[in-house]
Amino acid sequence: MEIGLVDTSSDGAAVAFSRSMHDTGFAVLVNHGIDGALIRRVYDEWLDFFGSGAKHSYRATGGSQDGYFPSLPEDRAAGRDIKEYFQIRPDGRYPNELSSAAQDYYEQAAALAVRLLGWLDTTTPRPAVAHLPVPLAAMLTGSTGSTLRVQHYLPIPPDERPNPIRALAHTDLNLLTVLPSPTGPGLQVRDVRGEWHDVPCDSGAIIINGGEMLELATRQHYPATEHRVVNYDDALHRGSRMSLPLFLHPASAVILAEGCTAADFLRRRVAELRAMGWRPVPGGDD
Repeated sequence: MEIGLVDTSSDGAAVAFSRSMHDTGFAVLVNHGIDGALIRRVYDEWLDFFGSGAKHSYRATGGSQDGYFPSLPEDRAAGRDIKEYFQIRPDGRYPNELSSAAQDYYEQAAALAVRLLGWLDTTTPRPAVAHLPVPLAAMLTGSTGSTLRVQHYLPIPPDERPNPIRALAHTDLNLLTVLPSPTGPGLQVRDVRGEWHDVPCDSGAIIINGGEMLELATRQHYPATEHRVVNYDDALHRGSRMSLPLFLHPASAVILAEGCTAADFLRRRVAELRAMGWRPVPGGDD
């Protein structure tokens, strides 16, 4: 599996992006226009925030989709991802202790997503999208469900042998995910033969992957590819790992397929995942 490296400033960027998304469900962008210093500032500020007691003031309760989600003892016992995270939504809470850097990044990454979906609108074969009442890029208009997740994978104690899997294999539920290079390696994708491949995560690059909603909306032209995060058993990669996925969701009433809105699809998939023993929070786990 060869994930396309797409220079977004090049003349053939739209076609190269569409081809990689069709072939692998992923693409890696360079020269994307998002300030690398802003991303580094987000990682640094939020790592400090996760190390403070202030995070507990924003704990998500009562089924809330925004705020702080701690790492729980039952997660480790059940073999789930050992991480804590904070979900930022347009109508949700935001820590008073932090600058607006994450909010600024959210706006820039969301604008990039609209641009990328516009590329897919111009390059996708007509039969794959002829049934859609609105273009892919327009599906984000009016959405309040898109979520920026600031994730902190907890350090692995030096006396503990690390679980080889740091984030369980999964596909994202949403339309499109925008992920700047995490602070550590380990992201892998699975090909059609079941083999796993490392995703290039060079500093400054942005990783894009399609979710199940994009797969449904394009009649499987753009697959929702299974991915995971693995551990490396050495001192260099035992520390904290920060990642910053933005999960782009269509407006709830958007029709993805005949008789299926984005809200219908999300309710059904969340119920299915819960029945399997997962504790889904709409988004993913990159």
